[in-house]
Amino acid sequence: SVSGAFWEHLRHLGLQDFPCGLGSWNKSRFDACTRLREGQPGLGADPAGQEEAMPLGDESPEALMELLSDWHSPWALPPDCSPQDQHLREMAVLAPELVRGSRIFQVLRSLRIVGKGVEEVDNGLLQLQQLEELILSANQISSITSANLPRTLKVLELCCNAVADLQDLCTQPPPELQHLGLGYNRVCGPSQDKYLTADFWPNLVSLDLSFNNFTDLLGLVSQLSSLQKLRILVLQGNPLVLIPTYRGFLVDSLPKLSILDDIHIGPDERHQFHGLARQPELIRSEARVVVSIGEIKGVPDPSARQLLEVGSEAPVITYSYCVMYKF
Repeated sequence: SVSGAFWEHLRHLGLQDFPCGLGSWNKSRFDACTRLREGQPGLGADPAGQEEAMPLGDESPEALMELLSDWHSPWALPPDCSPQDQHLREMAVLAPELVRGSRIFQVLRSLRIVGKGVEEVDNGLLQLQQLEELILSANQISSITSANLPRTLKVLELCCNAVADLQDLCTQPPPELQHLGLGYNRVCGPSQDKYLTADFWPNLVSLDLSFNNFTDLLGLVSQLSSLQKLRILVLQGNPLVLIPTYRGFLVDSLPKLSILDDIHIGPDERHQFHGLARQPELIRSEARVVVSIGEIKGVPDPSARQLLEVGSEAPVITYSYCVMYKF
């Protein structure tokens, strides 16, 4: 489950272990802070108000932070770690009480669980009451119950999973969601088109549906047109992109769209396809496929002629090949 992967991730971060957390390396520093809050002088405090010396065995916050940032340090996170992970480690040094126990639920804004074999999005996520970004790419999720998602979510990334049905996701979707990533899943149109409307996603700005199995361009556009805040749309990798008028029809049908399939829509392109949305008859039930083969190695060239001596009785060998495409 996501909750299990989350706790395992926290354990891997070592927020309670040196140089993070509370321990002999910083205990006197935080004990002094506690005594000051209670109106008591710190142990060994200078009556003149001068800063007391660092007790023997204690590490300064600067020294502990350096252990986190120096790539030669055994306590440093790998270079590809998320900013959220780095922030939690730093917080565990400077204010360890904020990441102890259930208090960590109040500071987490982003959660990234990638490639951990997660199959279930359980209700344990509801404890993360401030969560705004949830990235669950490259797992084994086939269905998501929206009631288990924090209402504060603004980004939900589910790329490279096994999602085929959006019904459960759309039962109580996060109302403020701005990005929904469903690329490289198993969503099939037109039965799922009805879940891609403003009724479920009124604030959606970015939608990634790449490499699924959407086939009905007219039906999909009729639903997407209700998403008044949509500015970024990715549909590449779906069968419907093979329709010759695919891009032009989308550009004209969704006038507020800024980026389609990672390509910016400029004024010239919008002018070029102006009026195409009013000609749905141009969208035919056919596709155009262009296959370019750059180089083939390891097989005889069928165009090469066999050179034989005059009067030779050797057999003439010819080669021919057939390429088949299965859909």
